[in-house]
Amino acid sequence: MDKTTKVGFDAVRERFSRYIAVDTRSDPQKSSETPSSAGQFKLAGLLYQELQDMGLQAYLDQEHAYTYGRLPGNKAGVPAIGFLAHLDTAPDMAGVTTEPQIFIYEGGDIRLNDEFSIEVDSFPFLKDLVGEEIICSNGTALLGADNKAGIVAIMEALAYLIAHPEIEHGDIAVAFTPDEEIGHGASLLDLDRFNAEFAYTMDGGPIGDFNFETFNAASAKIKIQGRNVHPGTAKHTMIHAGLIGMELHSLLPVGERPEWTEGHDGFYLLTDFNGTVEEASLEYIIRDHDRNLFREKKKLLQEIVDFLNKKYGQRINLEIEDSYYNMLDLMQESGHVIDLARNAMKDLDIEIVEAPIRGGTDGAQLTYRGLPCPNIFVGGYNYHGRYELVLTRGMALAADLIVKIAELNAGQ
Repeated sequence: MDKTTKVGFDAVRERFSRYIAVDTRSDPQKSSETPSSAGQFKLAGLLYQELQDMGLQAYLDQEHAYTYGRLPGNKAGVPAIGFLAHLDTAPDMAGVTTEPQIFIYEGGDIRLNDEFSIEVDSFPFLKDLVGEEIICSNGTALLGADNKAGIVAIMEALAYLIAHPEIEHGDIAVAFTPDEEIGHGASLLDLDRFNAEFAYTMDGGPIGDFNFETFNAASAKIKIQGRNVHPGTAKHTMIHAGLIGMELHSLLPVGERPEWTEGHDGFYLLTDFNGTVEEASLEYIIRDHDRNLFREKKKLLQEIVDFLNKKYGQRINLEIEDSYYNMLDLMQESGHVIDLARNAMKDLDIEIVEAPIRGGTDGAQLTYRGLPCPNIFVGGYNYHGRYELVLTRGMALAADLIVKIAELNAGQ
């Protein structure tokens, strides 16, 4: 067992390697189905069996792959507390790693394969990780730490509490949700079955990250109908849908793209673009922490579409759907939930880093559904791509933190 954590590194490595070998990549093209991919059912079934093997109360939603577990409390009168992580990995890249690279980082660039490396010049935070045990992929797929590192932390914390019945705690509810990466993670979670007074998503980044402020988020789908004729007779007749799509994108503010924003800045991200003369489609995600600026961003996109429809003759259809909202205002009404996590981190000598999430978690939706649910670190970096990595100590320390939160919750 590592000196800095109660939860052992060996158990963390083995469990994480087992989970990331299951391909749970979500599929935005099947977003009307939950889950959107078969692999999520496979991991849900594995976790359901592991929960049962631990002796916990467990339930698997056979239709939608939501997986629930419950460790009964050993002290009466303690509020039930919940912890959640999501099953899926991001659609951006292949989601299975069967032979992760595991090593003590001694500095310098991390070579993933002959073509790709995690370079210090591009990722300067690496300088702070010297001496840490790092896990990454071979560069042909994303690692899956988002959010399988969170699943590991929850499962290892449960195992530790079962092995140490002297630690007093109330009921602990856990849930593993599908399709968080495409905005559906918490939508079908049965809050009555989950049955917790408050909860935490284990879906953060580097050690110490603690988040209770998220983006307001929406998705936009745009369809453009062109007019295709022979190019030899196209003058004043052809209407090129793909070029209209390019024009539309050019009218959005360049400075409001992810690569130019940070902190509380919002953005538009073009996630998919397909275009021919006859037809084109564009998909965006829209983000902003400020609710008024969020509305303005959606309004601007609608105004651009209206302008181009007037210019080209009603050929563009826009659908905007809100995904989740900034949970900050509601979380400020649940200060005890924030303070509990802060105090647990202080007891473990973890330096707390409170910052707005430049993304979202299931906790945003759940907070608006009445379950206060801030977000906690799991030790990962560079999510959603081949450069993803996670610290073994980060996962183990996240598990320790769950144990400490449960313990302090019982002592209040």
